[in-house]
Amino acid sequence: MKKFIFICIFTFISFYSFSQGCVAIKSNGMVCTMQHEQNKQNWQLNVSYRYFKSFRHFNGTVEQTDRIENNTEVINHQHSLNYTLSRKLNKRWSIALDFPIVSNSRSSLYEHYGNSSTSPNARQSTHSFGIGDLRVSGYYTVFDAEKFKKGNIQLGFGIKLPTGDYKYQDYFHKNDTTLVMAPVDQSIQLGDGGTGFTTEVNGHYNFSKHLSVYGNFYYLFNPREQNGVSTQRGNIPTALTILSNSDVMSVTDQYLIRAGANFSFKRLSVSAGGRMECVPVYDLIGGSNGFRRPGYVISVEPGMVYEFKKFTAFATVPIALKRDRTQSVSDKIKTTLTGVYTQGDAAFADYTINAGMYINF
Repeated sequence: MKKFIFICIFTFISFYSFSQGCVAIKSNGMVCTMQHEQNKQNWQLNVSYRYFKSFRHFNGTVEQTDRIENNTEVINHQHSLNYTLSRKLNKRWSIALDFPIVSNSRSSLYEHYGNSSTSPNARQSTHSFGIGDLRVSGYYTVFDAEKFKKGNIQLGFGIKLPTGDYKYQDYFHKNDTTLVMAPVDQSIQLGDGGTGFTTEVNGHYNFSKHLSVYGNFYYLFNPREQNGVSTQRGNIPTALTILSNSDVMSVTDQYLIRAGANFSFKRLSVSAGGRMECVPVYDLIGGSNGFRRPGYVISVEPGMVYEFKKFTAFATVPIALKRDRTQSVSDKIKTTLTGVYTQGDAAFADYTINAGMYINF
C-alpha cells in the first residue's frame, strides 16, 4: 500500500502548556513530518515538553530595560508536559485527547515586600503544580489523500474543559513575619475556569520528496467573561481597581498562527518558519471585562524531526522577534476615569524550548 507524507499538527492549547510569561497564552504548536499508510487506522501517543523563562518587560513594543537594571523584573519559569492520544478513525476523520501536567514558578518583589523594599528577603516566589485544562478534538481531512497526493487541508473542532485549577493559591510574603494565602498570578494559574471551543485549520503542500510547506491557524473561543478569582494577592482592592473590573480575572480568547517550510533528508527533517501567539484585547464571543494582559509574540521558529525505528522525536525553538503588551479593556476604563493614559506591562521570554516524541501503535 502506498504511503504519503503529511504534516501533523499538534496545537496543544492545554492551558498552561504555553504562555508567554505574563501574557497568558496557553498553547503549544508543533509541526511533525510523518509517514502513514493511507487507509491504516491506528493510535498515536504524543508526549511533548515545553519550557521558557520570561523576564523582559514590555509596555506596548517598548522594553522597560530599567526593570532588570533595578532588579524589579518579574521572572516566570514555566514547564509543561503534554500527553496527547489520537486515533485515526478512517481516511478522513480522527480524534485526539490532550492532557497537560504543568509546573510554574513566579519570582517578584512587588507581589511580596514591594519594589521599593530594601530588605534582602524582598524577592520571593509563588508556585503552581497540577493538571491543566483538558482538550478533546475531532479532525476532518478535506481532500481524499489517494487522489490529492501533493497536499491537503485539515479542519479541527474541539472543546476545552476547565479541569485545571484556576483558583490555585500560594503564600505571599508581606514582610519578614506576615504570610498571606491568596490566588497566584493569572500567568501561572493552571487553568482559566472557562469551557471553551476550538477551531483549527491545518494545511500542507509537498513540492517534492525533499521540500514541503505548512500553515496552521488555531483559535480558542472562551465565552465566559470572568472567573471570579481575585487578582489582589491578599490585598484590599482600590476603588479604581473595582471600577475598572481589574480586581477579578478575565477568561480570554487566544489564537496561534504558524507557517513555514520543511526540508526532508531520509530520516531527518528540518523546518524554518514563523509563528504568532496572541491574547486579544476583545473576545469574539462574550464580554472582555476583567483583568487580562493582552498582547502578542511574533517569533521565528526553527525545528527538526528525526525518525527512529520505533518512535519519532521532534523539537522546535521559537525565538521572539517582536513582543507587544497591548492596552486592555481595564486599561481603557482607567484611562477614561482618570484622564491619564494607562497601559500595563508584561514580561516576555526570549525563546521557548519545545521537544517531544510520538509513537504509533
